[in-house]
Amino acid sequence: MKTDLTKILSISGQNGLFLYISQARAGAIVEALADKKRSCFGMNSRLTTLADISIYTEEGETKLKEVFLKMKDVLGDADAPGPKSSADELKAFFEKALPDYDRSRFYVSHMKKVVDWYNTLKKYASLDFAEETEKEQETAEEEQK
Repeated sequence: MKTDLTKILSISGQNGLFLYISQARAGAIVEALADKKRSCFGMNSRLTTLADISIYTEEGETKLKEVFLKMKDVLGDADAPGPKSSADELKAFFEKALPDYDRSRFYVSHMKKVVDWYNTLKKYASLDFAEETEKEQETAEEEQK
């Protein structure tokens, strides 16, 4: 099954990634990708979809989806370096995967999040991402039901 990055959330102050399930009166109902536990996060929680995140490059910004695809090309079936890897190891990896990343605005702390998210998606979801037209078709099919 293809992964829809518009439904995968990063929640400020929480470890891991979450799948958006539904709107709730007080916020959003989400399910942790790792352990499938459902939670409700209020309106004051900072929820960010992975589709909305971009990485700074020399030419502007690159969507996270494109960064993940470039990482997959470099890594093949292997896992990305862990988030506890050394700063030099992470920088060397991103030199290969995204050689034009902006060294002054894409920090090691960001790199740690990106490799952690990549490994989480690889383990619990899929690195085969849904395209925009596929998402629109799924939404239309759901509305017809």
